[in-house]
Amino acid sequence: MKQVRNTHAKTEILNLINSSDVALTHSDIQKKLGDLCNRVTIYRVLERLENEGAIHKIVNIDGVVNFAKCSGKCTHEQHFHNHVHFNCKECHSVTCIENAIPEISLPEHFIAHEYNFIISGICPKCADA
Repeated sequence: MKQVRNTHAKTEILNLINSSDVALTHSDIQKKLGDLCNRVTIYRVLERLENEGAIHKIVNIDGVVNFAKCSGKCTHEQHFHNHVHFNCKECHSVTCIENAIPEISLPEHFIAHEYNFIISGICPKCADA
């Protein structure tokens, strides 16, 4: 088994993602970190955190990759993210909605292992503004 390395950059990136109510893009993370590390280091840390089961990726409706914390059931062997992701068309935030799980019925002989379900619309913050 591969050893888990904890660096200052990894700790800070994980703290940012864990404390955010919305999924963060690489650019969001880079802005919040300032000069702590370069963009390549951020990509490597994000990949490592995803492989360890700490975060998951969501591709929003614009094709931008966002990163969000895992629910706690994930491991380095398997992720469990069969939930809805809400993409706001106004502020472009992406939010994991764990308690809304769509029911999917596939034709015979199709076996689903995971899916990425994105709903786009207006988030509560933008609707109230």
